[in-house]
Amino acid sequence: MFRIPLSRLSVAAAGAATAVLLMAVPAAAHTEVEADKAQALAENVTVSFHAEAESDTSGIKEVRVVLPEGITPADVRYGKGPEGWKFSATDDGYTVKGTELKTGESAEYSVVVRQLPDVEEVAFKTLQTYGDGHVDRWIELDENGENPAPTLKLRAAAPDAKPVGPSPSTAESPTPTAVKTSPAPSPQATDTGNDDEGGLSAGAWTGIGVGIVVAVAAVVFAVRRRGGAEG
Repeated sequence: MFRIPLSRLSVAAAGAATAVLLMAVPAAAHTEVEADKAQALAENVTVSFHAEAESDTSGIKEVRVVLPEGITPADVRYGKGPEGWKFSATDDGYTVKGTELKTGESAEYSVVVRQLPDVEEVAFKTLQTYGDGHVDRWIELDENGENPAPTLKLRAAAPDAKPVGPSPSTAESPTPTAVKTSPAPSPQATDTGNDDEGGLSAGAWTGIGVGIVVAVAAVVFAVRRRGGAEG
């Protein structure tokens, strides 16, 4: 009967056990993401992030996220995070920042997404900045890369799920109706004496006054002339 040496069996068993352990240990996740409703087209979903501290000399002070296609900054509102940290929207995502955390302390926070897109997964490219200015860039879409972006895998949408309309702040505003404007009058055409009830200008009243004076003078002249002729 053929017998396998015990030493060989021990080596083979150890190798198999090592392989099993390597397969069971997940890849190191530097920034993790999870959701209470990880399903396509789910609404008002709380998405939580765990940004692991990678520095031995400084703490995290800011986390910036670039949103995936299908989620706009207007679709996201702040949930909760480190004490004193503030949320602000950017052109392509948002930032959460505040007082520098203790060295080695991970940044944990959450946001609420109005609706998840109808896709199989969404990647949230993340840049985390430390107090000393160092930036960790978790932006690779390849989950096996050296700097993978935190990615949320989604279940298929529910049969009755439908996309909601765009957020009010992202809806296109109606184009304002063009208003026709008349050209400003030139200084020569501007009438500044039109303040009487009859609507006549000061120049018109001046002309009338001159006419009256001339008429009175003519009458006086005629009367005197007639009187002279009679004498």
